[in-house]
Amino acid sequence: MSDTISGFFLTQVINYGAPLFALTLFLGAVGLPVGASLMVIAVGAFSQQGYFDWKGMAILGLLGAGLGDMLSYGMGHYSKDWVERRFGESPTWINARGNFDKRAWAAVFLTRFLVTALAIPTNLIAGGSGYKFKHFMLYDILGEITWIILYGGLGYMFGTQWELVYEFIGNFGGFVLGTVIIGAGIWLARRQSGRTHATEQAIQN
Repeated sequence: MSDTISGFFLTQVINYGAPLFALTLFLGAVGLPVGASLMVIAVGAFSQQGYFDWKGMAILGLLGAGLGDMLSYGMGHYSKDWVERRFGESPTWINARGNFDKRAWAAVFLTRFLVTALAIPTNLIAGGSGYKFKHFMLYDILGEITWIILYGGLGYMFGTQWELVYEFIGNFGGFVLGTVIIGAGIWLARRQSGRTHATEQAIQN
């Protein structure tokens, strides 16, 4: 289903240009499976072939992605009361929120282009945890600019071979996501082990 949706948007962007490009990135930023990264790479390749003005496409694409991120941040913000009622007393939620606050800038920035599968959850957590909107938007825009320039630039550079670029990035993204999850699991396990050891020592003393 997601391949059908992304394929539709990809074929229509030739006809509708920048407005559809911006719409695609907006929908991707709120979680719909429209193939936003695929679109950025393809638009870079199509620009190299003379179909689009790359600068204009990049500006409107950034606008669409930024508005979508604002919306998903707002969804997290306005549902935070429900989240607090449901999970507010949970030590896991308290720790997760505390850790996000310490490294929020990196989480927001890196999930725009390096671990894109975590972008939507990051937006929701940012809004729900009370992370300042102006800080969120600063790192969000910097990350989205990096995403558009990096992915679009690769599409422009490789031209007609852009589908191979997308396949490589998809595989690389999965590897990065897996590494992040495994690393987070190891870190949490070591932290929990350290807490248990400290508790045991406190009891013995």
